[in-house]
Amino acid sequence: MKINELAKKTGLMASTIRFYEQKGLLDARYVQRGENNYRDYCEETVEHLLMIKEVQAAGFTLAEFKELDEACNAADGLVTQKAVTFLQRKIAATGEKIAELERVQTYLTSKLAEMLQEENASV
Repeated sequence: MKINELAKKTGLMASTIRFYEQKGLLDARYVQRGENNYRDYCEETVEHLLMIKEVQAAGFTLAEFKELDEACNAADGLVTQKAVTFLQRKIAATGEKIAELERVQTYLTSKLAEMLQEENASV
């Protein structure tokens, strides 16, 4: 498929897709060049780009995603251990973010309750 069709299927701009390719996030598994030098993307590219969007929303940087993708697709057992370690670190960091957000939510809920209580007391 051509880049415009891929952009429609993923909701990404064509320039973003080209940027991802430039950064090495779309390798030969996902994009081929024809004789006319036009990019031709396979169907799996849609899934791959949607995954990139998801992991970015979860807090991964593009460099982290690339590192993880390379580790997960390598046949080397040492690299697989690197992927496991990387994921464990990311899971721990995510847990810390969740705890921080829960503290903020608790604080905001408490403030709201105080304000409503004061309002009811003055009525």
